[in-house]
Amino acid sequence: MEDIGLWTVSELRRSHLHRTLIRLDTIHSKLLNLVAQVDDERLHRRPSENEWSVAEVVQHLSLVEQYVIKSLVHSLAQPPQSLPFFRRLLPTRIVAFRLLRVKAPKGVRPLDPPPRAELIENFNATRASLKALCNKEGSARLRQAIFKHPFLGPIDGAATVSFVGYHELRHYKQIREVLKELAGQQPPGF
Repeated sequence: MEDIGLWTVSELRRSHLHRTLIRLDTIHSKLLNLVAQVDDERLHRRPSENEWSVAEVVQHLSLVEQYVIKSLVHSLAQPPQSLPFFRRLLPTRIVAFRLLRVKAPKGVRPLDPPPRAELIENFNATRASLKALCNKEGSARLRQAIFKHPFLGPIDGAATVSFVGYHELRHYKQIREVLKELAGQQPPGF
């Protein structure tokens, strides 16, 4: 049996951020693989007037992540902050459950998504920026930044990165629902 010794709190936090980034990569790849299977017509077609197309969902994910990055950079430029103990216990994974529908704030609603290549390029570039920020700042510093989520309330930066992954998982499920609805509809022109 190999002796691995005890981990320091710093190592555990780094490990938690590492696992979060792996989860981000996993769901991002899963979502991109799903979107790659969608033809251009279905990519931009809404199942109904009140539902987003697959392209709009992807654009929304990019907009949210861009907003998160901008907010974290602003918070990281401020002196370190901390949240009360109970605020730090809020599980960000609740975002992945689609039981409660929430209307997206105006600034992150999709508007005329670009063609596929540009849409995916923006989405990937935004993710690369978030990961670069995480690698630059590290878990300890991210825990000292506060993000004001419109529905969850204030959460620390590390929890915010976790939120991004669960938010993407939520919308991965939404894309699957949209594709299922579109598959049940007659294509235009029939």
